[in-house]
Formats: sequence, structure tokens, C-alpha cells
Amino acid sequence: MLQIDHVVYAVGDLDAAATRVLEELGLASVPGGVHPQWGTGNRIIPLGGGQYLELLAVLEPSVAATTDLGRALQARTADGDGWFAMCLATDAIDDVAARVGLDVVPGSRTLPDGRPVSWRGAGIDDPARTPDLPFFIAWDPQTPHPGATPIEHPCGASGITWVEVDGDQHRFTEWVEGAPLPVRLHAGEPGVRAVALQTPGGQLVWR
Repeated sequence: MLQIDHVVYAVGDLDAAATRVLEELGLASVPGGVHPQWGTGNRIIPLGGGQYLELLAVLEPSVAATTDLGRALQARTADGDGWFAMCLATDAIDDVAARVGLDVVPGSRTLPDGRPVSWRGAGIDDPARTPDLPFFIAWDPQTPHPGATPIEHPCGASGITWVEVDGDQHRFTEWVEGAPLPVRLHAGEPGVRAVALQTPGGQLVWR
């Protein structure tokens, strides 16, 4: 089964982005750690259960420049922060990756307290995946899901309602094998455009 795990928002400066998102949207975040293999680091906006939003930035430009992910992130933030990619969780990542022609690779980051967070992923650092197509993840069973981190958002956000994506609808449907995802697809330049979150006061739409 495929389901939305998290959506990535590319930023030029993690601390500045965290402050802005808190002040403008009422979304709090926690330090996520670093990805040495990509020269990147992140902050996590937990949404409870198995979902979160990720603020992702290049921390080591020389390392990032050697990876597809790092170069794509640098290009995305050249003119400002913005949505970068959507990730789907699966309990059959080897089968999913084989179906769409991706390699499954181990991933990890180190939390600020030194604890490792690990997973197996497919597509995050692969040029075969265009920005409108999700990448895939299977978390290490020993790793607590980032979305379950206790936190209080001033806006009361508790989960993802829908994600808006521009791109090729036929290719997207094939990529996810017709999974019934809360994704609003539109024709246009490929990429994630907006995310709607559940709050006590109704939907919070972040574009």
C-alpha cells in the first residue's frame, strides 16, 4: 500500500525558514539532523502518526554539487524557497522500485543528540524521477517515525488533507499504480504546488 509519508519544502536557510513558517503559518518544527551523503540537513514539522513536512537545505555545497539531489535542491532554491517533492511510504519498496525502474538505496541522518535515523529509499537522488513524481521510503523498524515527534503547532495542524501537483496525469497514475492518494493533479510545469493541512479551524493551505 502506498500512502503520503511526507512532503519536502526546499529552503536556503533552515533557521530562517523555520522562523518564517512558525510566524506565518503557525507550524512549529524540530531539528532533524544532517545527511552527510548529500551535503544537506533538515528540520521536521511533525503532523502526528506517519506524516510530516520536511524543510530541506544544502549545508555543504561542495558535497551537494556531486549528487543529483543536491544539485536539484540548489537549483530549486536559487530564486527562493518552495515545494520540492512528495514522498510515499510503502511496505513493499523493492517491488515498487522494480516496477518503476528505480534502485533501492539505504539512507540515514544523524539527530542532533547523535542518534541515527535510517530508512531504505528509492528515487530521491535519481534523475529518472521528475519533480511531479513522488519518491518512496520504507523506514527502519527500529527508527521512530519523524511524524510522531511530540509537538504543539499554534495552528493546530494534525495531518495532510491533500497535495496539489502539476504534471502528466497519466504518468503519475502509472507511477503510483493507481493508488487512491489525496493528490490533486493539474497540467503544467512538473512539481508540487501546494499542501493542505487539517486544523481545528479548517484547512490550512500552504502554497
